[in-house]
Amino acid sequence: MHVLIRRYTATPEVVTEAQPKLQSLEQVMRSLPGFVAYYLVQTDDGLASITLTEDERGSVESMTRAADWVQRNLQTASNLGSPEVTLGTVLMCTTR
Repeated sequence: MHVLIRRYTATPEVVTEAQPKLQSLEQVMRSLPGFVAYYLVQTDDGLASITLTEDERGSVESMTRAADWVQRNLQTASNLGSPEVTLGTVLMCTTR
């Protein structure tokens, strides 16, 4: 399994604008090759997303799809900084 973590610095306006549109983002992410899970987290200074896929191809594809979704759906996209990206292989996964 592969993981892609993106951390964005964002103004509160970005979060407010994105919230009613998240169902369309969910559909985009669910259609990723090898989709496992997607999380979008509001942080103290913006947003973070965590994408889990079966292989690296899906994780890399999620970067393109996320950027495209932001450009098509958020007028406040200019208030969203470039993400800090971490891509890796999952060594262990536990859930309740």
